[in-house]
Amino acid sequence: MNKPESEHRREIIQVCRLMYQNKLVAATDGNVSVRMSDDRLMFTPSGVSKGLVREDQLIITDMDGTLVAGTEKPTSENRMHLAAYCERPDIRAAVHAHPPIVTAFTVAGVSLERCVLPEVVFHLGTVPTSRYATPASPQGPQVIRELIRDHDAIILDRHGALTVAENVLHAYFKLEKLENYAQVMLYAHQLGNVQVLPRDEVEKLIETRRQLDISGRFSIKYE
Repeated sequence: MNKPESEHRREIIQVCRLMYQNKLVAATDGNVSVRMSDDRLMFTPSGVSKGLVREDQLIITDMDGTLVAGTEKPTSENRMHLAAYCERPDIRAAVHAHPPIVTAFTVAGVSLERCVLPEVVFHLGTVPTSRYATPASPQGPQVIRELIRDHDAIILDRHGALTVAENVLHAYFKLEKLENYAQVMLYAHQLGNVQVLPRDEVEKLIETRRQLDISGRFSIKYE
């Protein structure tokens, strides 16, 4: 059953505030969307801080990105969201942010695609990093298409992260978990050693996830 439009607006604003308060975006960075129905998406607008955006500023587009309702300018990243929804008919929300530690790992050329923390492996699997694409360019959707088919969280080279889920709060929680993972990994690198989980432990996590029938896409890459 589809939610009322007012509930979608309320939840998007809640996520925007969390993103801003937890410093996962700066200034007017980032964007959030939900799939309201088979042919309607709700987006945060372009050029508005996620800490200040209002419910009445959210816009609605069709699946081609054409503005249907609202007076604000559509986000320049809407094509990336549209690509995610096209590849993943199971998802209902997407969150793009610029978490600083996650982004720093890409600048340093250090991968986070390792099985290290059990809760991250359980919820996200291994998290890949996309090829670089100029932000807001036609290449942006292309570099995420293949990865998003098998992952709910993708790191964008020098451009933050994209997370997807069955609702916007769950998409946000995956973003928060990813940045926390990056922080732990940063500390581990500073301490001098990163120990990956043994393969048999990863297999146990995969089996537990399967038994609990956790929603979303999940992929593991072993070293």
